[in-house]
Amino acid sequence: MKSDINIPTVENVFLAAIPEWSDDFMDKIWNVYLINDSDFQLDGVMLVSKAFGTIDGEMKKTSSLRHAFVSVAPISVVKVEMIESSVLELNNEFMVTYFIENTLYDKKYIFKARTISPNNLEEVPILFVDGVIVR
Repeated sequence: MKSDINIPTVENVFLAAIPEWSDDFMDKIWNVYLINDSDFQLDGVMLVSKAFGTIDGEMKKTSSLRHAFVSVAPISVVKVEMIESSVLELNNEFMVTYFIENTLYDKKYIFKARTISPNNLEEVPILFVDGVIVR
């Protein structure tokens, strides 16, 4: 029975946290982007994000945020959300679900606690700026 279920592998779709200057906050903030580095359009894209972990020995958890995009074009980028600096100490989890043609894809991406930092920057494809990538 399980052998009859086809679970497609997510390829060339990932998230990146990018430090950017904010005039509103007069500081650098981290924005998360969905990167579609594939040749396929993503349809019915849903993202659910939350943060969780331990700070000073106490378990912390944020509420879930939900984002939806009708479509994401091939070889393109969509800004998802800003990550507040106080939750960089936590694991930041993003559940991404989308369709390519009639096939449903989903994957959980986790920025582990304290990995969103200037120490972990690498060049982000398509944007050609430095950021923290999770695949």
